[in-house]
Parts: sequence; structure tokens; C-alpha cells
Amino acid sequence: MAPALNGTSNGQVANPYSGFDHLKFTVTNAKQAASYYCTRLGFQHLAYRGLETGSRDVASHVVKQGDAIFVFESPIHPDTMRDMANEIARRGDGVKDVAFTVKDCRAVYAKAIARGAKSISEPEEVTDEDGTVIMATLATYGDVQHTLIERKNYKGIFLPGYKDSLTSLRYKDPLDAILPHVPLGFIDHVVGNQADGEMNPIADFYEKAFDFHRFWSVDDKQVFTEYSALRSVVMADPEERIKVPINEPAVGRKKSQIQEFVDFYGGAGVQHIAINTNDIITSVTNMKARGCDFLTIPSSYYDTLRAALVTHNKVSKRPIVEDLDVLQSLNILVDYDENGYLLQIFTRPLEDRPTLFVEVIQRNNHNGFGAGNFKSLFESLEMEQDIRGNLTDMEPAAPSA
Repeated sequence: MAPALNGTSNGQVANPYSGFDHLKFTVTNAKQAASYYCTRLGFQHLAYRGLETGSRDVASHVVKQGDAIFVFESPIHPDTMRDMANEIARRGDGVKDVAFTVKDCRAVYAKAIARGAKSISEPEEVTDEDGTVIMATLATYGDVQHTLIERKNYKGIFLPGYKDSLTSLRYKDPLDAILPHVPLGFIDHVVGNQADGEMNPIADFYEKAFDFHRFWSVDDKQVFTEYSALRSVVMADPEERIKVPINEPAVGRKKSQIQEFVDFYGGAGVQHIAINTNDIITSVTNMKARGCDFLTIPSSYYDTLRAALVTHNKVSKRPIVEDLDVLQSLNILVDYDENGYLLQIFTRPLEDRPTLFVEVIQRNNHNGFGAGNFKSLFESLEMEQDIRGNLTDMEPAAPSA
């Protein structure tokens, strides 16, 4: 059974979404976290709010590469923002908010609330000298939120209350001129891990509350190793600018990497962020030069791939043109079908906890999610789990009453 790839919406819903707006991380030290993503992944400082801009409770550092915008936010006073501090202590650093740019914030919010979504904050106009945005926030899986941002009447650098990093902090990182450029483009998809049995309810929620549709899926009969398995469904907005894969573990001999995430994060959350590039070889080469650490793929994977591509490249409309020796040296994975191919690679966890990581992906007329690589990827992740002492036997289910 091949992965289900719909690739189309129901065609009946006018699309209220323009795409991912930004991702907000809650972290223990926003300044250091932003610096790490700039140094290792090639992001650039964009905007800031904190004591110097009049924010007394939180510090937020905004970084950007291409169209991908990340915000790192920390509490800065011991007597305020206790909920944020407690959540960081419980879950560690992670993605708190997957924000969407929308055309009509009030309309999207009202429809979602009417269909059962939980409100975090109602639509509010926020204004500064650069214009006005309308924002509202809704709850989704775990402690993750979706902020809806209508910014058609705003011309500022990011959002009201933020100032240009260079002006507000009076500092320019000299490493920007020394380290090699990383040509990352935009947020391709954001993956949410759930506990066993929660994938379909969350997918149903996106379908009902946000008018998303099921774009692609695989199950544990397709994605499994000797030890573990997963199920995944990708939810997408009507025009498929926003893609949100939802994963859950399936029963196996050992604890899967999905369950490892849930255990160490303390529940459902964002497992990884995929960033699209039109030049993965340069991106990965330069990220490695900056000290970014990626998963290692066994050489047997590339032996099998070379044999398969002898036939594929003769008949394909889009043969794979990249040098396989170069791809192997960088540990880049390849997935393909009769219409095109994708190239992808995954970092090791970016935290001490085995939780969040980043994927870099290049698409060549291929809208899938690397199903052909899942087995090799899982085996690589299981080797990392074993080193951490987390590739353990699954505990038997408690007997029913």
C-alpha cells in the first residue's frame, strides 16, 4: 500500500490562510537561543523586544532566514510570567506557537470557536507607528497554540512592540560577515507528535475547526522497523500552503522515537520543523561548517539507492541530477516517484532532551514526506535512542478492569 497523497482540497472552501507567519519558542534564555540558531543554522537577527523597548515581562529575539521567521521568548522577571517559567521547566525549550498569516482574523477565529476550538485570546487590534495588526490565539494539541495574524495594514519589521535588532540592541554580530551563507527558504511543514491514539482526534480537530484537509498519510504497516513503528497524517489548508503532519507511535517491541519525544517533552508537542531550500547541498555544507550536527545514515542505504536509480533515472521525467557521492558524504536522503524527487536531512536534537530537531528539505516536483526514507531514518534514530539508553522494551498495557 503506497502512502495516501491527496494533493487537493475539497475545492469548496475559500482559503483564509496566506501561510505560516512565524514560530514562537519559549526558552530559558532567548538571547542565547537566538544566537545558536543564527550561528549554527544561518539565521539573521531581525527584531527585538525587551526592557530596552519597554517590555517589562518578556524578552523576545526574532531571527529570519529567507521567509522563515523564528521568535525566541523568555520571562525576564522572577515575579511575573510564572506560567511560562513553569512550562519551560516542565517541557524544556520548545515551540509554543505556530502562527498563521490570515486574511480575516476575526472570521477565522469565529468559525474555529463555533466549531469547538478553545480560545487563548480573542481578536485584538495592536497598533504602533507602522500600522495595525489584528491577532487572536487558539489552543491546539498539548500546550501548542496557533496565533492568527492579519497584517495587511502593517508595514513594520515584524509586529507592533518590536524594534529592529541592530537599532534596539546597538549590536551587529561580526560572525555574520565570516560564516558561510545558508540559503534556507521557508517553513515547509511543522510536525506535531501525539500520544498513541491521539492522531485521528487531532486531525479531525484541524479538519473541523480550521477547514484543513487530509493531504497525505502513512500507517504502521508502511513505516516500521524491527523495533518500532508510527502512524502519520498530514493536515493542510485549502491551498496547501500550511502543512501540519500529526504523528503517533504504534505498538512495537521497543519504545519508538515518537514515544521517546512524548515522554521527555511531557506530552504532545512540536517534534520538528522542516525548512525548504532550493539548494540543499550548499545549505547542509555550510550548516556543517557552522557546526550544525546531523544524523548519520548507513552506507548500505546509498548502496541500495544507487542500484535502484540505475533504472529510475533512465525512465523518470525528472531524474536525480545531484551527485550521489556528495549526497552520501553529507548524509542527505533521497525519495522519489515517477514525477519527481525530494532530498532531505535531519539534525540531531537541538536540546539536551531528545525532543526538537530541524529538517532541511529540497523538493523537485515532489509533494511527499519521504515515506521511502522512513525505515532508514527510523533505524538511524533508533541508534541514537540506544546510545541515550531509551531504546527500551515497551511496558505491557495494564489489564482492563
